[in-house]
Amino acid sequence: METLTLKQRTFNSPITKIILALLTFMAVVIIGQQIAVKLLSLTSLDKDYRNLLKGLFVSASCVFSYILFFKKYDKRTVTEFASKGLAKNLIIGTSIGFVLQSLTILVIYLNGSYSVVNINPISFILIPFALMFTVAIIEEVLVRGIIFRIMEEKLGTYISLTFSSILFGALHLANPNGTLISGICITTAGFLMGAAFIYSRNLWMPIALHFAWNFTQSGIYGAITSGNEKTSSLLETKIQGVEFITGGAFGPEGSIQAIVFCALGTILLLALSQRDHKIIKPYWKK
Repeated sequence: METLTLKQRTFNSPITKIILALLTFMAVVIIGQQIAVKLLSLTSLDKDYRNLLKGLFVSASCVFSYILFFKKYDKRTVTEFASKGLAKNLIIGTSIGFVLQSLTILVIYLNGSYSVVNINPISFILIPFALMFTVAIIEEVLVRGIIFRIMEEKLGTYISLTFSSILFGALHLANPNGTLISGICITTAGFLMGAAFIYSRNLWMPIALHFAWNFTQSGIYGAITSGNEKTSSLLETKIQGVEFITGGAFGPEGSIQAIVFCALGTILLLALSQRDHKIIKPYWKK
């Protein structure tokens, strides 16, 4: 049996792999944004279209850098961005995100706390589309593609899912107007998107889910997303009422029903994953 040297063991350890992947990926994101801004500033395009193209450029850079990094590092075919089943994963992920966010808004509406003031031109969705598309890819690659997936190889599905979801929630604690409920909801959403990755074993599904959840919330229904500033949207709306239901200044993600719907989606996806034998045991139980 071949004995690995200390250098080889260190290089192949999950911690080293995660750190190097995160550093590489973040460098690509930062440099990609700078390049896109400089190139697009040379054009006469409208600001909204520049933001859209910048988002597409950065997103593409993220995907290609992930594939290239792990193809070289792991010496394997990177299946997390496989084109096989692409349409299915995108449709299922988008549908889950849209339905769960729509149900969250529906509860606010039924409580008498949501009203539509105006319907804007379709062009108003360009900014939230570009923003949410880019955010979904960056966050899913970082949390599910790098941290969760690499941890899962050693610690198994459930421990890694719990850790990465709590980390996902913690990363949003710095967002303005955060509350205990919003922190629990973002953590639960982390479980949901992690469960989507486990079920599909592909990053396209959690990316589509993440995008649809955020875009439906801010780009369509005109609500605040994760305490950030309100963007332009298809529907110009007024949301006011009990914070427990509306989410207050943090947005619908700070509502109790958002937690419930994300939890139900997580349970369903994990049950399907368990049925299809997609749950990985920790190394000490193998």
